[in-house]
Amino acid sequence: MPADQRPDPARIPAHVAVIMDGNRRWARKRGLPAIAGHKAGVDSVHAVVRCASRAGIKVLTIYAFSTENWNRSKLEVRALMFLLERTIAAYTEELARENVRLVFSGRTEQMPGPVRRVMDSAVERLKDNTGMVLNIALNYGGRQEILDAVNKALAAGLRDVGEKAFSALLYSPDLPDPDLLIRTSGEMRISNFLLWQTAYSEFYVTPTLWPDFREEEFRKALLEYQARERRRGK
Repeated sequence: MPADQRPDPARIPAHVAVIMDGNRRWARKRGLPAIAGHKAGVDSVHAVVRCASRAGIKVLTIYAFSTENWNRSKLEVRALMFLLERTIAAYTEELARENVRLVFSGRTEQMPGPVRRVMDSAVERLKDNTGMVLNIALNYGGRQEILDAVNKALAAGLRDVGEKAFSALLYSPDLPDPDLLIRTSGEMRISNFLLWQTAYSEFYVTPTLWPDFREEEFRKALLEYQARERRRGK
């Protein structure tokens, strides 16, 4: 791949989703505590959001905290909650300058109070922006999302639900399905992420650990996507 090759602006994916994997391995390789890897990963989030926004991507979804992540050590979970709170609060004005709108997907009502407050404040601050939508999957699980949608349908007394109606019951029904799903750290699994929405997404897996994933790596993913022929089951 030529070093100066750039993605075709006319074929940029509308929605890119990212499984940000490898923070803890990055830290272990350096003899650091896990939270050091999560902190380093925040810099990659900043870089990718900026790159995606300027590339013309309409929606960027990042997998920030899964429902399974609560099973990690209490110390790591507390540190992650504090990091989330601080990062969202500190990053809101940069998102405003990039004209980014912020949404959250997941069982967000179960997040700790201080985190929910900065989430609500950031969403309110950015709600009128007209650029890229940054969708943060927080306390998110794909199976849980499907079950929650089923229970909404049952509570509404629905007896027969088609794909379109079912999609409207998901956490972020206004967002299109991802065209491209990126996973860092080389793991070949979907990890309970966007199980319904990624039915026809293109997958791109890189061995690069998330804290090392920056603009050049993101560009490679877009070029790989543009080199493929999307069939959507046809």
